[in-house]
Amino acid sequence: MAKILSASALVFLLLAASAWPALAAWPSVADASALPTFRQLNQDERVSTLRAVLDDYGSPLADSAKDFVSYADKYQLDWKLVAAIAGVESTFGKHVPSNSFNAWGWAVFTGQQSGATFRSWERGIALVSQGIREKYLNDGLTSVEQIGRRYASSRAWPNSVRFFIAKIEGFTPTSSRTLPVEL
Repeated sequence: MAKILSASALVFLLLAASAWPALAAWPSVADASALPTFRQLNQDERVSTLRAVLDDYGSPLADSAKDFVSYADKYQLDWKLVAAIAGVESTFGKHVPSNSFNAWGWAVFTGQQSGATFRSWERGIALVSQGIREKYLNDGLTSVEQIGRRYASSRAWPNSVRFFIAKIEGFTPTSSRTLPVEL
């Protein structure tokens, strides 16, 4: 029994030691979803967390939480990034041009009001995720600040995106949705 316990302890220590370099560095937007974290989330937990956040905001994107996570994985993005951009640009899809499904202000240039039009939320998530990968990350723009210099004219944009990323990361249901418990 002692040998089994010792072997288990050794395996744990080796795994913990090999993960330490990844835990020590703050990840960039490009590789954040690939690094282990102290609160490692599997896909179902990421989807349920994101859905809860979007529900809490009354977002029409709530049913698309799985799409955000799936396309983030496909394009190797932080799973919170594209949703956080939607939070900044349209309050998670609540304020978009009619029938545009464009929660990201995608392809909105000075003087142009509507920007791109997508046929569905999923298509918008897919194309914006692909665009973030190909037009930003593949060009070496890996931080929210670097992306923001190209993506938006507002200097506040990176802080706003980081605000929504933090909201998603630290989400707990509001007190109005939980029952009080007395012990």
